[in-house]
Amino acid sequence: MVNLEWYRTFKAIYKTGTLTGAAKALFISQPGVSLHLSSLESYVGHKLFDRTGRKMIPTEQGKVLYNALTGPLAKLEEIEQNYQRSTEKHTPTISVGMCFETFQITLEQYVSTLPFNLIISFGDYPEMLDKLDKGILDLIITPKKGVSTNIEHEAFSSENIVLVGGKDVDLQEFKVAHKTKDKEQLESWLKQQKWYGTTGDMEHLFHFWNLNFGKQPDFRPNYIVPNLNSIVRCLSAGPGLAVIPDFLCMHEIRSGLIQLIWEGDKRLKNTLYFGTRKKTNHKGEIDHLKDLFRQVMK
Repeated sequence: MVNLEWYRTFKAIYKTGTLTGAAKALFISQPGVSLHLSSLESYVGHKLFDRTGRKMIPTEQGKVLYNALTGPLAKLEEIEQNYQRSTEKHTPTISVGMCFETFQITLEQYVSTLPFNLIISFGDYPEMLDKLDKGILDLIITPKKGVSTNIEHEAFSSENIVLVGGKDVDLQEFKVAHKTKDKEQLESWLKQQKWYGTTGDMEHLFHFWNLNFGKQPDFRPNYIVPNLNSIVRCLSAGPGLAVIPDFLCMHEIRSGLIQLIWEGDKRLKNTLYFGTRKKTNHKGEIDHLKDLFRQVMK
């Protein structure tokens, strides 16, 4: 069955005459409008608009489709408005993208208290930025900025990427090598230890190692676990090393369950940003979520 949002987008393009105008009317991105239109054209098997400069001129098939849709869409919109008026409280749904570990440490504890519906999406940062731009996500938490002019980024916190280890790891040799600035001895000691990593993501280790030793690590972790929070739990139960963001393990460090071994002679620090579209119908709900993140990560 065809996606009704494609019809709404088609109608907005027809009425405004431009992709930009339709995007503004629907509060979604221009790429999202283009995607809806191309999907609808593929579905109906006809070209619906001729693109003349910046103007979208409806084809004959486009005019026929618009005339056929005008009445049914107006009826649906009337039903929607009447339903909302008759409902005691309309509950919006907010879609948020972030990494799994960030969700567990920050937002998970507050989900049951939220006065609106919530959909959490996990993925890599380029994918989340793309979904935000297309209107699929409303808010993302990211250490990387996108380039879309449709998105604004607001710095709200930072994370230090640090070397941590189990509480029973003997650091005597490490401390001697670090104090004497013997990089070869320091690197040798580190490579003798048992290391933890996560499936398919060694970015933190690679950047930390390259920043402090000027090269990529020539070893692989001994233990590959599902996510960074799994690493923290494993280190709390036994020896081993890992390079992870400090905010994910601050409680365990303060509790003595694991130990902060090295912040690096050259510190690796990421700024964390809220990513949102510049125009949204859910500013109040998004601000509520932002306040929760600031409270947890202050």
